[in-house]
Amino acid sequence: MKRVAAIDCGTNSIRLLVADVDPAAGTITDLDRRMTIVRLGQGVDRTGRLAPEALERTFAACREYAAVIKELGAERLRFVATSASRDAENRDEFVRGVLDILGVEPEVVTGDQEAEFSFTGATKELPGTDEYLVVDIGGGSTEFVVGSAHVRAARSVDIGCVRLTERHVRTDPPSEAEVAAIRADVTAALDLAEQTVPLRETRTLVGLAGSVTTVAAIALGLREYDSAAIHRSRIGYDQVAEVTARLLGMTHDERAAIPVMHPGRVDVIGAGALVLREIMDRVGAQEVVVSEHDILDGIAWSVVLDPR
Repeated sequence: MKRVAAIDCGTNSIRLLVADVDPAAGTITDLDRRMTIVRLGQGVDRTGRLAPEALERTFAACREYAAVIKELGAERLRFVATSASRDAENRDEFVRGVLDILGVEPEVVTGDQEAEFSFTGATKELPGTDEYLVVDIGGGSTEFVVGSAHVRAARSVDIGCVRLTERHVRTDPPSEAEVAAIRADVTAALDLAEQTVPLRETRTLVGLAGSVTTVAAIALGLREYDSAAIHRSRIGYDQVAEVTARLLGMTHDERAAIPVMHPGRVDVIGAGALVLREIMDRVGAQEVVVSEHDILDGIAWSVVLDPR
């Protein structure tokens, strides 16, 4: 058993997991799991650069995480950065800041690597005989991975809740034209993903990340966010469609008043829910299996299974 730390820095949030990983038993035991909304990808789709204020929010979270990692005595740390930092012209500034604070360089991984981490994290504890379509809806991109014990095909496409909201939404709630524009982008991205990944061939759709877990929490009628209730829940297509319609018809204040809504997701959850619904439409899924284990868990596993 090894005590490791994993950091996943995405477009909307930065997350930390410190865990004991036991490859022999196939288990991962959380010691600390936390998330901070830093919106690193603020404006990247428009400017191509990481904003100074977004960098400072991210570095502040890194300083907090460094203290937790030291206190819990993790033996190794892997820091993976995804869509926003992959796209930014000034990503070297981001890399230097992380190295100064945490002592490791962030690995700006490819979309395919991101997809593999997500698949491992989501399916490690699921039956190995089934084939899964794992969908990780992030802030800047969405990853599609098909496989059973191993990945068969993977693709990352540039549709995420932050990217689509910044690109198309100007009114609150979004207008029919804005929703249609988001749907058009998602349709084009699904066409692209389907060139690589057989989206309609698998029996089980597994959904990851904050947009999916938030939709699930709303569909389950939770009065507060409960990871245990959400993890491995099965949410039907009709439930996803109903929650999506509600979110797209709400104002900012109405969305913020939902008990399970994280403040950092209020502005982007409508687009995230719409991405999930459109995916379910495309693949013909009657339900989505919701996983709280995702790319962060996959990164932690990689520290032990693929030490470098």
